[in-house]
Amino acid sequence: MSTNAAEAIGMSNSKASSTPAAASGQSVNKRLQSELMSLMMSSDSGISAFPDGDNIFQWTGTINGGDGTVYEGYTFKLTLKFPTSYPYEAPQVTFATPCFHPNVDQYGNICLDILKEKWSAAYNVRTVLLSIQSLLGDPNLDSPLNGHAASIWNSVAEYKKALLKHRASHPSKGS
Repeated sequence: MSTNAAEAIGMSNSKASSTPAAASGQSVNKRLQSELMSLMMSSDSGISAFPDGDNIFQWTGTINGGDGTVYEGYTFKLTLKFPTSYPYEAPQVTFATPCFHPNVDQYGNICLDILKEKWSAAYNVRTVLLSIQSLLGDPNLDSPLNGHAASIWNSVAEYKKALLKHRASHPSKGS
């Protein structure tokens, strides 16, 4: 077997144990770089995401509340952390900006099926951000993380009042 062939299949003496992991990391790195370019080129309004500095495995995302929803005019920052097994395992996505919502808890955790049991490698950063943006205006009231928000969701006036109160209690973090 030639040296090049051995290296290609990860059997060279110096790379025998690290090549598969490195190849996996390179594959995820390429996927995330491709998704970043795709997101930058998309015409989707109200969503964006970029790696935090040189760390391709952690991004900061931004979503705007949808037009015609109680979140219209609001902007939320998200933290996206990608596992080394991405895209076969979902990224961990949390709200960095405090968010009063039926499917978001006080720590920013999001109850969204595509981030859990319904995850598929076909999803990407764009579909995740668009799904969260959609969730803002159309929550899953059958699976709330914030029971109070879920209980008043259908009373627009009461919900807006609670939303403004929540926003006022978190002025330094903005939303």
